[in-house]
Amino acid sequence: MSPDTGEVHLTDDGDVWWLELSNPGRHNALTWRMYDRLEEICAATHAAPGLRVLVVRGGGGSFAAGTDIAQFTEFTGADGLAYERRMDEVLRSLLAVRVPVVGVVEGPAVGAGLAIAACCDVLLASEDARFGVPVARTLGNMVATVAMHRLRIRLGAARTTAMFLTARLLRAADAATAGFVHTVCAPEDLEHSVGALVERLRSNAPLTLAAAKEIERRLDGLDTLPAHEDVLARCYGSDDFQEGVAAFLDRRIPEWKGR
Repeated sequence: MSPDTGEVHLTDDGDVWWLELSNPGRHNALTWRMYDRLEEICAATHAAPGLRVLVVRGGGGSFAAGTDIAQFTEFTGADGLAYERRMDEVLRSLLAVRVPVVGVVEGPAVGAGLAIAACCDVLLASEDARFGVPVARTLGNMVATVAMHRLRIRLGAARTTAMFLTARLLRAADAATAGFVHTVCAPEDLEHSVGALVERLRSNAPLTLAAAKEIERRLDGLDTLPAHEDVLARCYGSDDFQEGVAAFLDRRIPEWKGR
């Protein structure tokens, strides 16, 4: 169940680390090994005192099209809970990075890709970027509470609820209007904007930036989130989820039964 595909590349420029999600041909859909590597890099930032900025982006004109669905074909309800617990761990590791995390979004940032983008501190997006969690239309599962909580804070409660219920994707301009995206750039201007933002962040007082992030984490109250595993188990243990995965891989519309 763990395909040996996908990479998370890291370029170390001293005080700036450039992290690239890479799964060519799958719009950088994340595999188990990619999640492991992402968490490993996040943990390594704590042992890099000279680090000032972490940049997260996808290769090949996409950010990340969720988790690689081929890994879900034999999932049980218990597997689904283990997966969402793992997602919580990975997202918390990204949120715990002490330096500013810049997300650079081109193309789709959906499902787990959107969750990762939401855990970045500042997002830059190209005009073709799209954001969403279309699981109500595709798989019939649900995201874990850390991802939902972060989206409600960053995107807003009403927009987050509407996005989940309608399974529609947000354009970059709409995400910027909501305050989720800091700057929307024309494709030809994206690299210049990324460079300018990184330079600004790396020149700011590192202890102030770390303090701002730590206070935000405490205000967000991630340690006091309500229990939610019964809700996730209901989705992942359902016939509908099995149908959703099969339909996704067969490139057809799922036939939902509500059970």
